[in-house]
Formats: sequence, structure tokens, C-alpha cells
Amino acid sequence: MSMNVGSGGGDASGDPEVVVDINTTPLIDVMLVLLIMLIITIPMQTHAVKLDLPQGNPPPPPVPPQVVTIDVDFDGTISWNGDAVPNEQQLQARFVNASLIPDQPEIHLRPNRLAPYSAVAHVMADAQRLGMTKLGLVGQEQYMGNN
Repeated sequence: MSMNVGSGGGDASGDPEVVVDINTTPLIDVMLVLLIMLIITIPMQTHAVKLDLPQGNPPPPPVPPQVVTIDVDFDGTISWNGDAVPNEQQLQARFVNASLIPDQPEIHLRPNRLAPYSAVAHVMADAQRLGMTKLGLVGQEQYMGNN
């Protein structure tokens, strides 16, 4: 009885067949070692951004602020708390008087939907130039949607 141990596919000289596949095991080992070294050498993220966050709810102001409502109509006319302002000098004088008050009033600017942008921008520029610091636009819900 005999037993054939060879593959039988060898050439006539008796040399074994050459394996063409690449051995990827050493490559994977090297990549894992490099990955572990990279993870070890990266410093821990210990630095952080300092933020000054408010602590709790601030108390309400002792006195509610005075509110001045300025309306700009579709034709550019300006009214101060419902009273029409005849000219720009009067508007500027009212801004100066309001800016001299220690606790400045809040200016609520309420432009009409059809008001020219230049008139609204002019009122805002005058308020800023003359020392008003509390200025806000109100009534913006009229610009929402297609009415």
C-alpha cells in the first residue's frame, strides 16, 4: 500500500507549486500597533472653553422700563407715542431728551408694512446717533405669511 502525499500538480522537476496570495496578517498586525501607538500618544482633551453663564433667574427690574412707541406710517410720517412728529428736528430733540434720562426708555419702533425702508432706517440711525441704547423693532408679525 502506498500513499500519495503530494498535491500532484507540481511540475516535472518535483518543486512544489508557488503560492501567489499575499499574506496580510503582518500588515494587519503593523496597522494595529500603529493605531494603538496613535491612541496612546494623542493627549487627553483637557482644555475647555470658559463660558460665563448666568446663574439662575435674574430678578425682575425694580421698576418696569418706560416704553416709547414710534410708529412709521406708509407715507413716512412718524408718531411718538401716538402724537405726530411734525419734522425731523422735533424727533431729534425728543431723542436727545430721552437719552439724557438716567434710566433710558425702551424705544419700540413699529414700522408700517408699506413704510419706505429709508424712513425706518433714518429713524433708527437718528436714535443711535443721539445716544439711544434700547431700540427694538416690534410688530413684525405683519410681515409673516402672504397677506
